[in-house]
Amino acid sequence: MSPTGTTLEPLRGSFLMPAFENARVYDAMRVGVFTCPKETSLKEVARMMATHHIHCVIVTELKGESGQPWGVISDLDLVRAGEGALERTAGEAAATELVTVAADETVERAAQLMGEHDISHLVVVQPQTGKPAGVLSTLDIAGVLAWGEA
Repeated sequence: MSPTGTTLEPLRGSFLMPAFENARVYDAMRVGVFTCPKETSLKEVARMMATHHIHCVIVTELKGESGQPWGVISDLDLVRAGEGALERTAGEAAATELVTVAADETVERAAQLMGEHDISHLVVVQPQTGKPAGVLSTLDIAGVLAWGEA
């Protein structure tokens, strides 16, 4: 059953997850990351976001999957790129701070990090290796608040 609703009939979801105070980042995160090298054009970044309905792309130091995370370009960074945006690169426009959180950290701690750094996305890393495993957004945390029951 998918969540559906209207203004007259409130949304009813079927997403069960731990209550906010018990939830871990891995309970709410989106697995996998979209990446691009610093040299990628903003037009290509915009295409990635629009095609995959995502709000941020991890900018890497090197081409390929082995590239280390260098920064984050958000949809707001694209909007703020302004005049000449199509001639700019992801590395030039990535203004969102790269903040990481371990997958086994609490959602409460993740929310605290977002507030402290005034950001809406955290890069989730594997606790043992530090490699990116996914992304946690403010909307993911909203889902924990909305559907968390256990």
